[in-house]
Amino acid sequence: MVTIERQDRIAIVRFDRGTRANPMSAALLRELTKAARGFEDDDTLAAVVLTGTAENFSMGADLKDPEREISRGWPMSRRRLAMQAGGRMCRAWEELEPLTIAAIEGWCVGGGTALSVACDLRVSSRSATFYVPEIERGMNLSWGAVPRITHLVGPAKAKRIIILSEKIPATIAQDWGLVDQLCEPGTALAEALALARRAAGLPPVQLRMIKQAINASAFALDRATSHADFDQFALAALSGDFEEGTRSFLEGRPPRYTGA
Repeated sequence: MVTIERQDRIAIVRFDRGTRANPMSAALLRELTKAARGFEDDDTLAAVVLTGTAENFSMGADLKDPEREISRGWPMSRRRLAMQAGGRMCRAWEELEPLTIAAIEGWCVGGGTALSVACDLRVSSRSATFYVPEIERGMNLSWGAVPRITHLVGPAKAKRIIILSEKIPATIAQDWGLVDQLCEPGTALAEALALARRAAGLPPVQLRMIKQAINASAFALDRATSHADFDQFALAALSGDFEEGTRSFLEGRPPRYTGA
């Protein structure tokens, strides 16, 4: 599902589930975490480009993942650990010392958006769309994504993205600060690599020190504000509205929420 290609001081990480939606399964979260952690001791790397498929970055969590059904029978202690997998993955990407760039084509939904904002920069096709539908499925947004999105777009627009679940075209996403660079469809990876090559031409130690300084200044309170988002997810998962949100999505009908 995850492949890594090296080009001198640049790494290209691709994830591909083999389906058009390119959904994020539990197994994919583990592989993406492993890929990021695998770069931690590499002192030669200047930049890492992360991309999905040519059709879609990712259409979000795989609601048909067999592990979701299996985990229903686990004790809370084990389910709580499993619920932290997405947050661990995003932290692994955020904590990388090289510059990280997400190259986005097509849909970037839910967990895909959460992963993209854990990277330093986002290069997006003009035809891409960002969408965070968790609340429409009876869920809260976790994986540390709430403070990251809020940093990028500000609180009012973060509420439109996360609470109102607006589908944001890439052109608007750039105006809001969610996207750093737009490009023509089919060229996101090439444009991201051009930025990565600029990073590769800079002094490597200084690049890493400056990135760490910026992140320390900007994200100092992120863990404090999102440390329990997986516990909030666990609580939401016990609600009737969570069950209704998931079932209505799979059945292709509007949900009927009651606050249960």
